[in-house]
Order: sequence, then C-alpha cells, then structure tokens
Amino acid sequence: MRFGVNSSTATLSDVAMRRPGAMLTADSETWHYGKALDPETLVAQYEVFAGLVKASGAEIHWLPESADDGLADSVFVYDPSFVFEAGAVILRPGKDLRMSEADLHLAFYEQHDVPLLGVVEAPGTIEGGDCFFLDESTLAVGRGFRTNQSGIDQLRTLVEPTGVSVEAYDLPYLRGPEACLHLMSVISPLDADLALVYAPLVPTALYQRLQELGYELLHAPHDEFEASMGLNLNVLATGPRRCIGVDGFPETQRLMREAGCEVEVFTADELCLPCEGGPTCLTRPLHRQR
Repeated sequence: MRFGVNSSTATLSDVAMRRPGAMLTADSETWHYGKALDPETLVAQYEVFAGLVKASGAEIHWLPESADDGLADSVFVYDPSFVFEAGAVILRPGKDLRMSEADLHLAFYEQHDVPLLGVVEAPGTIEGGDCFFLDESTLAVGRGFRTNQSGIDQLRTLVEPTGVSVEAYDLPYLRGPEACLHLMSVISPLDADLALVYAPLVPTALYQRLQELGYELLHAPHDEFEASMGLNLNVLATGPRRCIGVDGFPETQRLMREAGCEVEVFTADELCLPCEGGPTCLTRPLHRQR
C-alpha cells in the first residue's frame, strides 16, 4: 500500500474506507443524526459512492468492518487519523462516542507498515475534518468544538520536524457543541489554487491567507448551504479539478463546473445529509500522487 500525502487535491491513488456497520442500527438521537436511517437505502448509496471512488482510479483499502462494535460514525474515516508524507498521526476525536475509532486506525497502519509519527493524547482533541493542506508544506487547522488548542499543539509538535507547518484558525459557534462544524464544513479545496467556500463562516484570517496564496474562491450559495447543513460544500477532490459531491445542489455544482472542474455526484439523503458527513468524510487519503 502506497502512502504519503502533502496535498488535499493531488491525484488520489490510495484511500482507506470503512463500510457502514453499526450505523445501520444506530439510535439517531444518541448519535445526533437528523432522522432514523433506512439501512437498505444507506448501504446502496454507500456502494454507489465507493464505485465513484474506484472509477476515479483510486485503490480502496478497507478497514475491517463490524456491525456490533457500536462505532456508528466509523464510516467517516477522515476524522480519526491524518496521513502526511512521513507517515500517519493518530488523532483524538472531539465527539466522545468516536474515541475508540482511533484504535481501528492505529491497527490499520500497523498492519500496512505505515510509519507512525505519533498519537494525540488527552486533553487534546483534533479531528481530520478540521485539517487540510493550504500548500505542500502548510496544514490549516480549525479550532472549535471538535479540535482544541492542546490537540493543535500536539499535532504541531509531531509534524513540524518533518517540514510541515500548522496554522490554526478559529471557527464560529454556529449551531453549538452538539453539531458538527469542521473547518472543511466551510471550505473544500478543489485544486492547488481553487477552493469552494461558504464565505460567511470562513475565518477572516484564513480567507485573507487563501487570497495571499493566490486561490480563486468559489462562493457557495446560502440557500444550498442551509438546505444541506453545509454538505453541498463537502466535496472530495479525487484530483486537481476532479471531484465527487452530493447530488441535489445544482448551483454549487454549476460554480465548480464553470471553474473547469469535472464533478460527479451521488444521492446521499440517507448516508450523508442526516449524519453530518459527506464525501470527504467517507475517505482517509493515504497517497496522493506528487
């Protein structure tokens, strides 16, 4: 298995995924899902998404699945770990119900001989959804309810010796501590110089930093952001200006296509919209071609 990532948009060649298991019988109130889920429809939508990832040219490496481990959110593999050029960091989710997912990722990397840069420990919390590469040597991290200062400090200590700098940006309160607002809820990189944003919630300092780096910023519409709880903005880049998004948000997709992006979409009204996790969240990039 190839590993090594220093971009959020370079061509995705190897990716980790985990099929829905405990999610199929999860209590929607306990897990803060928007409604009771239809397992059959959810699985069908997941398989369509996995097919799109495979069709992009990426090789999928499956984390072992279990229907009775109680880890309903473990299908969202972007959050419990992060892969860099030099190896993997095991993160510490800020949602208490997800803490044990870190052990699944640790075992996966050990099985595949991926070097371990370190593990974020209590009281630190940090989730992958709060992290993306601004450029090949700079990681942007959102500080909010899921990622705290201790987690950011620990990540910085682990990765800066490898040549990666960490820049932290504060997220707004919005819907409060029970909701999932990640940095990547308000921005999705589409290329080294292109990003989709919901400008009203992008930290001002990050918006200015993106401009400084020469990014073109596509402003996602307010009505589609609200209707999707931000998931119109959750777009997986499978390569420069190649991406997979959630169907049903035509204006957002028009913006990307007019900017030269190839956009694939899939129906996700069971898999993603009620569960606050989109295409990016469903993948853990292991290797992006340099």
